[in-house]
Amino acid sequence: MTSFDQLNRLQYLNIETFRKSGVGVKTPVWFVQNGDTIFVRTGADSGKVKRIRNNTQVKIAPCKQDGSLLGEWIIASAREVKDEDTAQKVDRLLDKKYGLMKKIFALLASWRGQKDTILEVKERE
Repeated sequence: MTSFDQLNRLQYLNIETFRKSGVGVKTPVWFVQNGDTIFVRTGADSGKVKRIRNNTQVKIAPCKQDGSLLGEWIIASAREVKDEDTAQKVDRLLDKKYGLMKKIFALLASWRGQKDTILEVKERE
């Protein structure tokens, strides 16, 4: 049993990434869990992606849509995944979990020309 077990069946995850100055930035996101790995699809040019490229250490916690916490923070590490097979798998999992809302957000992002990326989050041991 891992700390990620507290995230099962929840809709939102608060991910805290860190600026070069060490200041944390918290962002509620949609996510899917596959075994001991969490995946987040987000804008490739988003601040959280840029911060993760500089510092892979993150903290995550279950939260409500507005970011208010529903559980304890977990120390984790994150990295950008560029593998197309993984991206397709994550997309299918997100479709299954979030249904129509995910499809609407994906369509809007596509119309805006937003490029997405996948973040892989694993608990630090």
